[in-house]
Amino acid sequence: MLTFLLEAGLLVALTLLMLLRPWKRAAAARVGVDARDLTVRLYRDQLAELDSDLAAGTLRDEDHATASAELQRRLLEDADGLATPADARPAGRTPWVLAAALPLLAASLYAGLGTPAALSPPAAPNTKATSAGAAASPAQVDRMLAELAARAEKDPGNSRNWIVLARSFRLLGRLPDSARAFGRVVPAELDASPALLVEYADVLGALANGNLEGRPLRLVNQALAIDSNHVPALSLFATAALSRGDRELAISTWERALALAPAGSEDAKWLAQVLADARTNASATAASTTAAAPLAPTAITGQIRVDTALAAQVRPEDTLFVYARPVDGRLPLAVLRTRAGMLPLAFTLDDSLAMSPTARLSDAARVRVDARISRSGNAMPAPGDLVAEGQVVATGARGLVLFIDRVQP
Repeated sequence: MLTFLLEAGLLVALTLLMLLRPWKRAAAARVGVDARDLTVRLYRDQLAELDSDLAAGTLRDEDHATASAELQRRLLEDADGLATPADARPAGRTPWVLAAALPLLAASLYAGLGTPAALSPPAAPNTKATSAGAAASPAQVDRMLAELAARAEKDPGNSRNWIVLARSFRLLGRLPDSARAFGRVVPAELDASPALLVEYADVLGALANGNLEGRPLRLVNQALAIDSNHVPALSLFATAALSRGDRELAISTWERALALAPAGSEDAKWLAQVLADARTNASATAASTTAAAPLAPTAITGQIRVDTALAAQVRPEDTLFVYARPVDGRLPLAVLRTRAGMLPLAFTLDDSLAMSPTARLSDAARVRVDARISRSGNAMPAPGDLVAEGQVVATGARGLVLFIDRVQP
């Protein structure tokens, strides 16, 4: 009974934190991902995790049905609450009403669909539900996670505890802790679950600034060996291929994933956008290669990556600019414009990307290379753009790496 209550309380507290975060971000900065899309994606991920747990045998049928019904009910409630953009009206009392209503909804659903008698004595669940139902503070969530971690250490062979910890830390953005918890899952259980393998690979890749080579890709390949039609695994496999420069393999893999994704779903829409970006970029790259092959001695090559702290603020449809300009001037000598959905991006700047035939990259000895993500698509910098710290290099530099890690003030 104590195990059930602790895990239930932790999940409720984490859900409240994730649901209240969009209001807090909107009130603080007007910058970030769209709250409605984030909420829908969060619920879809939670439903997928429930389905994976059911398939893996770590969740009973009745628990799965109860949790699924609760998530669907909450999604309908939240979708209505997010119908008006966050910047068009103040949050007001909505977060507090939501924080109070969710536990009551959960308790009502369990009373009607669950087996309350199984939590005998009845007084204990009510006490726990009340304390967990309040809007949990980060300190309270940390305390619950610490209790769960202590219980996991006492029973290290119980993979369920480690899986709950790993997914909770992942939701909270505590990636090193999530990776450690995934590493404690019993190997036989981890290796048998494509969902767990892909989640673990995603965490390790994020910790490596988007680099999926090595162990992350091996985990993805393990998942595909179990289920060759696992859409998240296919998507990560395609991302790794694109990072290596194998655009043809990336496109064909994303095409396969799109064919497997439910028509009209958010996953299908996202995959369609990624494919469109990849095909557009492939055409541009082919044209550039034809015009400038072999690589010019003054061309600059490198990679653009996004810091994990800002990854949630990047939308695939945002515009990514990579440009080189004179150290003592403002007019860019070469500009590459593409979609943020292509990140992490391998780039080449050369004379084929010049803005003027009289101002070319090959005419300069040293240049400053910058990268910027713009939501408006405007070439001029604007507050809220995501930018990388520019680097001054000699023309002909190879292997430059730029990290987009700050917000334009």
